[in-house]
Amino acid sequence: MCVAASGTVLSVSGRDAVVDFHGNEVTAKCGLVKVKPGDQVLVHAGCILQVLSQTEMVEMTDLSDIFAEVGAY
Repeated sequence: MCVAASGTVLSVSGRDAVVDFHGNEVTAKCGLVKVKPGDQVLVHAGCILQVLSQTEMVEMTDLSDIFAEVGAY
């Protein structure tokens, strides 16, 4: 199963962004959407797919917690 993950953009350099996923910093491609530090984003396969609203971020975090409880990832 492939699941997109939500995180916070820490920095942007060209088409690369460093994204914080609950303490894990990962470089993701940001060529599909414009992002800036502080944006909450949805990332799949190393690419930022969209900027999330605060409500969407809370919903994604809740969903991640549920997946973690059932051992999905």
